[in-house]
Amino acid sequence: MRIFERNPIPSNLDAQAGLIIMGGPMSVYDHAQFPFLVDEQRLIEQTLKDDKPVLGVCLGSQVLAATLGAKVKSGAQKEIGWHPVELLEGAASDRLLSGLPSRFTAFHWHGDVFDLPNGSITLAASDLTPCQGFRYGRTAYGILFHLEVTETIIQDLIREFRQELDAENIAAASIIQKIEDYLPNLQALGENVFNRWVQLIKPV
Repeated sequence: MRIFERNPIPSNLDAQAGLIIMGGPMSVYDHAQFPFLVDEQRLIEQTLKDDKPVLGVCLGSQVLAATLGAKVKSGAQKEIGWHPVELLEGAASDRLLSGLPSRFTAFHWHGDVFDLPNGSITLAASDLTPCQGFRYGRTAYGILFHLEVTETIIQDLIREFRQELDAENIAAASIIQKIEDYLPNLQALGENVFNRWVQLIKPV
């Protein structure tokens, strides 16, 4: 559902068995400019009440965190490009992350960060961001870094948001040059994690 194209957001999932919320250039707190964010949070809240799995990626993780009452704010600096992620103690027994390398290089593109929501477990961190991933309950996950990217997605991000790179003094070439080094492993990890998340879904 491409809600930024003004597709209506349902009040509940009905026949859908799970909810995935992806990224975007806006911030969670930009309600006045992007009123659909309020409806999105209502849908997340209802999905959690219905005990259906939720996966939020990048902005999606921020929206999930905000729905759970956590503070979302601008980070000390933007985290863009290839940066290491460290899995924390809570990941060792987690159904999505157990058995993964304790440290790997992931792709990042975010300026906002969030506090750990009450009742949640921190799963991952980076040097710039103490909470890169969390689990709430049994089946709700927020992942700030990107496991889903492809080379095409990365190239599109660089082309679409080149001004953001320039403002942060980040060379696009340095990101592109490292795709071959880091993307294959990241995609293998992503396939593993997302396949495990799908296993959480119960037939409706």
